[in-house]
Amino acid sequence: MPRIARQKKEDAIFHVMARSISEVDLFKDDTDKLNYLALVKKYQKTYEFRVYGYCLMDNHLHLIIDANGADISRIMHSINFSYAQYFNHRHKRHGHLFQDRFKSKMIKSEIYLYALSAYVHNNPCEIKGYENCPEKYEFSSLSIYLGLRHDPYELVDDGFIMGMFSKNSKKARESYMKLVYKCSDKVFKEEVEFLNEGTEYRSERKILIRNIKTKEILEFIASKLGIKEIKLHTKHCREIVEAKALAVLLMRSLCNLKCSEICRVLGNITQSR
Repeated sequence: MPRIARQKKEDAIFHVMARSISEVDLFKDDTDKLNYLALVKKYQKTYEFRVYGYCLMDNHLHLIIDANGADISRIMHSINFSYAQYFNHRHKRHGHLFQDRFKSKMIKSEIYLYALSAYVHNNPCEIKGYENCPEKYEFSSLSIYLGLRHDPYELVDDGFIMGMFSKNSKKARESYMKLVYKCSDKVFKEEVEFLNEGTEYRSERKILIRNIKTKEILEFIASKLGIKEIKLHTKHCREIVEAKALAVLLMRSLCNLKCSEICRVLGNITQSR
């Protein structure tokens, strides 16, 4: 049976959830969780997406991602593929780690967005010892929202959602925490747990457009640096090393291309991991 096509849009914000296969936990210890967050940061630098919240549980995870013009499938494939490789190597195992492909749902409104973030941050209440203090759970961004700890990876943009509550940070945090505790409601959980994936959120955010043609990038670099475009396809030419590096950077950022695709465009560079 063919899989349903994932709904995607360049200006969308996504609720992403991924779960491990039933016989193994997605994260065996804190080291695994820290490694996953490090990978999110690594690929955030690559794809320039924004993270509005996260929670890593033992057998599943939640992310709220503003793709910022990037392809959400590429973002999550990069993160989860790298993590699965790390996990299997560290724990000396083989085979699949994630249960099917990740789930994603486009956000339909600002109200849904901040309610969803509160739901994600409510997840630790299911863990023994955190029922009444989810803000103490280290692998959720809630404590960052509440100003209780520094964001070690500078990963989360908490101001976007908190700004919807109040310009006064103290009042915003108080209101937000009240909402977090309300998110154990069964009806609300059913609404956010991917029962209706065809939702969409539009806002006035500035989105990084990534549909520039590679030809335009090369022509731009050639004109600005005063070189012939053909030189960018020349092998072993030291004088254009920086120009090629700039071409790679712009193609990654503005053309939404993988490294292997950029290699094919330029024709003579080695793909590095």
